[in-house]
Amino acid sequence: MRLRVAAGGPAALKVLAAAGAAAAPVRLVWAGPLERPLAPLSTPWAPALELDSGTILFSPNAICQFFFLARGEEPTDLTNQWLEWEATELQPAASAALYAQLVHGKKGLEAVEALGKLLAHIEQNLSRRGTAYLAGDTKSVADVVVWGTLFPVLQDETSLPSKSEIGVLRTWFQSMTFSEACRKAADSVLMPKALLEFKSYLQKQPPPCLAMERATSNEPEEEEGSEPALTEEEITAAADAWGRGAAALPKPWQPQKPVLPVEGMRNILITSALPYVNNVPHLGNIIGCVLSADTFARYCRLWNWNTLYVCGTDEYGTATETKAVEEGLTPQEICNKYNAIHADIYRWFNISFDFFGRTTTPYQTMIAQDIFQRLLARGFLLQDTMEQLRCEDCQRFLADRFVEGTCPFCSYKEARGDQCDKCGKLINAVELKNPQCKLCRGVPVVKPTQHLFLDLPKLQEQLEPWLEQSWATGDWTANARYITRSWIRDGLKPRCITRDLKWGTPVPLDGFRDKVFYVWFDAPIGYLSITANYTDQWERWWKNPQQVELYNFMAKDNVPFHSVIFPCSLLGADDNYTLVNHLIATGSAQERVRGQRQRHPRRGRGRGSAPEHLAMRQFVLPRPKFGPPANAWE
Repeated sequence: MRLRVAAGGPAALKVLAAAGAAAAPVRLVWAGPLERPLAPLSTPWAPALELDSGTILFSPNAICQFFFLARGEEPTDLTNQWLEWEATELQPAASAALYAQLVHGKKGLEAVEALGKLLAHIEQNLSRRGTAYLAGDTKSVADVVVWGTLFPVLQDETSLPSKSEIGVLRTWFQSMTFSEACRKAADSVLMPKALLEFKSYLQKQPPPCLAMERATSNEPEEEEGSEPALTEEEITAAADAWGRGAAALPKPWQPQKPVLPVEGMRNILITSALPYVNNVPHLGNIIGCVLSADTFARYCRLWNWNTLYVCGTDEYGTATETKAVEEGLTPQEICNKYNAIHADIYRWFNISFDFFGRTTTPYQTMIAQDIFQRLLARGFLLQDTMEQLRCEDCQRFLADRFVEGTCPFCSYKEARGDQCDKCGKLINAVELKNPQCKLCRGVPVVKPTQHLFLDLPKLQEQLEPWLEQSWATGDWTANARYITRSWIRDGLKPRCITRDLKWGTPVPLDGFRDKVFYVWFDAPIGYLSITANYTDQWERWWKNPQQVELYNFMAKDNVPFHSVIFPCSLLGADDNYTLVNHLIATGSAQERVRGQRQRHPRRGRGRGSAPEHLAMRQFVLPRPKFGPPANAWE
C-alpha cells in the first residue's frame, strides 16, 4: 500500500507516526504540497492511503486507525471517544493556534490561548485515570492522533503551560515526542523549506473561525468580549423601539391551519428523529432530539417565521415484532399502545409539535413505494445474495433482533443479531457464535437469500456536490460534519434496503413481495408521510427546496442515515425533494442520559415531580450539543 503525504502539512505528521508505531508496510510517496487533493471533500496538504485493493482512505484519522487495526489492535470505546474529541474539539483549536504562530507571528502562551481548556481536559483525564496513555497503560491510536495534532503547535517548550498546571500532560507529551516513530515523523515532515511553503499557503487563507468555541465540559459559561459591535443607527433604533413600548412590536404571526409555506416569508420545516415505538420515551429522547427541536421551533415562531414542526413514532421493523412477541400482542396493537404513550408524554412536557404522527399509515406505503420505484427506474438499485440465518422450525429468516448468540468480538453471550450491547460492535448475524432463534430457541442454519441494495457508490457523484453546498450555506454541527466526512472518505458501499420480515412497508417488486423495506430506508420517509397525514398539501413542504429550509435534529448515531443514505434516496428519486439544510446532532441517547444522571441524580424520577416547563428547561443549557459530555467518560 502507498501512503501519499506532503511535507510541512500537519496531518502528515500523525499518519507517518501511526505508520511507524504500527510498523505498517507502506511505500511512502512525497507529493507536492499544493497538488490537487484526490477527493473533492479533502483539503490541500491532506494525506491519502491507497490500499492494495485500490480503495483510497483520505481521512488522516481513518488512516491512523487502519494502521493499528491491521496490526490487530481493535479500538476501545474510550479510544473512539478520544478520536472524536480530537476531530471535533482539538483540531479546530490547534488549527487556530498554528495560524496564530505562523501567520500572526505570536509566540509562547499567547499563541496557544485557544488550547488552554483542551490541554486542561487532557491533563484532568490522565490524572484521574492514572494511566501512562490516554486510553490505558499502552500506547494507542488515540495517543498518536492527539500528539500529531498538538506537536506542530507545542514543539516549542515555551508554548506549554507550567509543570504545576499540566505536569502529567507534559510527561505524556515528552514520552510521545521521544518515541522513535514520532521523532522520525517529525524529522521527515517538519522540514524548514516545507514549513515555509505551508506558511505561504496559510497566509492566503482566512483565519480559522472559532465563533462556536465550546468548553470540554457542558456547563454554560460567560464569553468575554463576544458582543457584536453596534452602529449608532442600530442603537438609536433600539432606543426608539424601547421608548414606544409593546405597541411598536410586530404583531405575532398567526399561520393558517394547516401551516403551509407562504411566498415571501421564511418557511422553516423542523423534524426531530422519530423515536422507536417499542418503548416508553426516556430522557435521552427528550433532551437531545425533541427538546432541541422544540426550543428552536419556539424561537422561530417568536421571530414570526412560518414554522412547521413534525415528529412521530417509528413503528416498523424487528424491534416492534420482538416487543409484540414479548407482550403477546400483534405488532399493530403494540404500535397503538406505545404511540399513545409517546403522544401523552410529549403533551405533558408541552412539546410544541404542530403534528405528532406515526409511520404505519397508507401515506407511508404510498410515498416509500414511489421513491423506491423512481430509484429502480433510474438504475440506482442492485440485486445481490446475502447469507442469513434461517430458523427451519419457525420457517422464517431471522432478521436482526430475532437471533441472539455469543458476540464474536467480546464473547458476550446475549449479543443481538445486529449489535452487541456489551462492546457496542455492529454484528452480522451469521458471525454470532452459538446462535439461537429468539422465538423458539432453536438453532438456525445459514442460507442464501436475495435482497435489494441502494447503489450508494453510483449516487456519490450527486451526493458530494450537494454536501459541499449544504455545508457552505447551512448550519451543521461539527460532529455531524465529521461523521459524514468519515463515511464519504472511507468510500460508500451498496446498502441493503430490504429485510425478510412481515411487519413493514411491502416491497412492490416481483421476487421480493415477501419482503419489506429495511427500517433505515423506510423510517426517514416517515417525515414525509407524517406531514402528509397532517395536510394533503404536504408536497408544498417536501417538494419545495426553493422556499423551504429543513432542519433535522437527532442523536449522532443517526447522522449517516440523515446525511448520506436518505439524501441519496431523494437525490436518486429526482423529484425536487426538499433536502436537509441544517443538521443538528447531539451525543448518543445513552450518553445524554448518563451525563444528566451524573449532574442531577435525583431529577426526573417521577413525572409529577415538577411543572413541565421547569422539568423541560433544566436540560436546555447543559445538554451535550456537540458530543458526549466530558463527565460521561467515566
